[in-house]
Amino acid sequence: MVQKKRDNVLGEALSLINGDRADDYGDAYVNHKRIADLWTVILEKEVTVKHVILCMVAMKVARLIHANKDDSWVDICGYGALGGEFNGRKTNDMS
Repeated sequence: MVQKKRDNVLGEALSLINGDRADDYGDAYVNHKRIADLWTVILEKEVTVKHVILCMVAMKVARLIHANKDDSWVDICGYGALGGEFNGRKTNDMS
């Protein structure tokens, strides 16, 4: 496996969350809020956008425990960037 430099990993994450994924799934916050609302119904427990971000990072960590894949590291960076962005919102979703 070819090692990637951190700026390559971060650049790839940036291009995904601001490029194809944004085009495919729309506004990232709206999408994560939709996920939170659906998980709230399924789990019968309030789920916030912050919970969704944390769970998605945890899923990527679980995958890394099994297999060290570059895309999981990239996705963790992407979720971290979205979480940092959402943290500044004036809603209770990131409390």
